[in-house]
Amino acid sequence: MNDALTPGSQLCCDQICDADALASPVQIGRLAYDHPIFLIGMMGAGKTTIGKSLARALQREFLDLDHELEARCGVRIPVIFEIEGEQGFRKRECQALDACTLRRNIVLATGGGAVLAAENRQALAQRGIVVYLRATVEELYRRTSRDRNRPLLATPDPRATLRHLLELRDPLYREVADIVVDTGTTTVAQLVVQLVERLTTTEKTVEIKSCTP
Repeated sequence: MNDALTPGSQLCCDQICDADALASPVQIGRLAYDHPIFLIGMMGAGKTTIGKSLARALQREFLDLDHELEARCGVRIPVIFEIEGEQGFRKRECQALDACTLRRNIVLATGGGAVLAAENRQALAQRGIVVYLRATVEELYRRTSRDRNRPLLATPDPRATLRHLLELRDPLYREVADIVVDTGTTTVAQLVVQLVERLTTTEKTVEIKSCTP
């Protein structure tokens, strides 16, 4: 499969409705380890917004898997779905995730469906600290209802779609998660402080190496 499709621009994904979240970023410092930190969870859970603040607080590089995938393909994710379908998108997502999870000292926001592939779950669980950002269906719907760049929600009843997806994916998120955090009404700054406290006391042996010979 060729990496490039046709020229296009990137889009901003996974925005959480907290306009002041990034205005006053939390300043904390570095962790004692350089294991990558992987954020998983549903679309609308806040992975990108929280991930950016967490990366700044920990003085790490932030990566968004969707944006990395778009950069590889040269088009937005909806276009990938349109040209290759979900199966083609998931194959490209696996390739991008495999490359990104090999990097140290990063905070990586994954796509909501990244955990569907067993090889992705293995890479996430073995190569870094996995944080599950959990939210209710109503919270997810509120945060995504006006976003027209989410192909899986282009249905007559997006709330029901979110409910179905969460029922399917929640066990997979919990399977690989080292830390679970609810992203309800807590501010991003408060969530980052809580996360850093949890990350500071989390002990895990990781194996960051390529699965391919």
